[in-house]
Amino acid sequence: MNYYELKFELKDAEEFHQDLLIGELAEIGFDTFEESEKGFNAFVAETAYNAKLIADTLATYKDMFTFSYESVFIPQKNWNEVWESNFEPLEIKDQVYVRATFHEPKQAFPYEIVIDPKMAFGTGHHQTTTLMMEWLLETEVEGKNVLDMGCGTAILGILASKQGAKAVDAIDYDDVCYLSAKENAELNDINNVSVFCGSKEAIPNTAYDIILANINRNILLDQIERYAEVLKSDGLLFLSGFYESDIEILVDEAKKYKLQYVSHKKLNDWVAVKLRK
Repeated sequence: MNYYELKFELKDAEEFHQDLLIGELAEIGFDTFEESEKGFNAFVAETAYNAKLIADTLATYKDMFTFSYESVFIPQKNWNEVWESNFEPLEIKDQVYVRATFHEPKQAFPYEIVIDPKMAFGTGHHQTTTLMMEWLLETEVEGKNVLDMGCGTAILGILASKQGAKAVDAIDYDDVCYLSAKENAELNDINNVSVFCGSKEAIPNTAYDIILANINRNILLDQIERYAEVLKSDGLLFLSGFYESDIEILVDEAKKYKLQYVSHKKLNDWVAVKLRK
């Protein structure tokens, strides 16, 4: 899959102004964002790229603060090269070491995860993935059935497996993510992660103890009812891929399906919420 990268430069803007732009872009299909020296970069699949829609969506903010952006087309081959050139090993809470196949291992960490990201998202470097991994490290996973929804590289499902999960189902609608998840499970000698290609309709009728869903606000709102259907009583649901300002709307929706807010973590305005059924 090809991608477009929008490189944003902000001048005389407050931090929340950048959050406004990112929030609007997330609503129209952008699924990954990274900080830059002058602003931020936003990524969207070629199939979801619409220059006029982007311009119209952002026009509201032209009078509020000064910003500009340029659009760069990233073919599949170049996207892989970008990942490899920028993928540095990651350490989380002195417990997880995430590396690529071309990095040296470190034996000091209880959990080492080898990720070949290709074009799939989820190397652990994005704040939301890091937050979800932190939640997992604080959760009793051994012997549990786990669902990794919007799995990307399957990094969360792989960590759950290494923590002793009984079985993990990993689901993503993107073919590249589906293949990447399968390959990464093999790279880590994981044999209890089943990977499916699809959306909420692909969720098996399994009773899950833990559900991990790191996607975006709108998709979570659409899928949360299905999560509640397959989550065991007293099971845990972890949601991420949105901002602190989105918590209330997600929690209100969750209450309709007997899902109760427990707590949340925050990292650079991104959050991950813990709910219990």
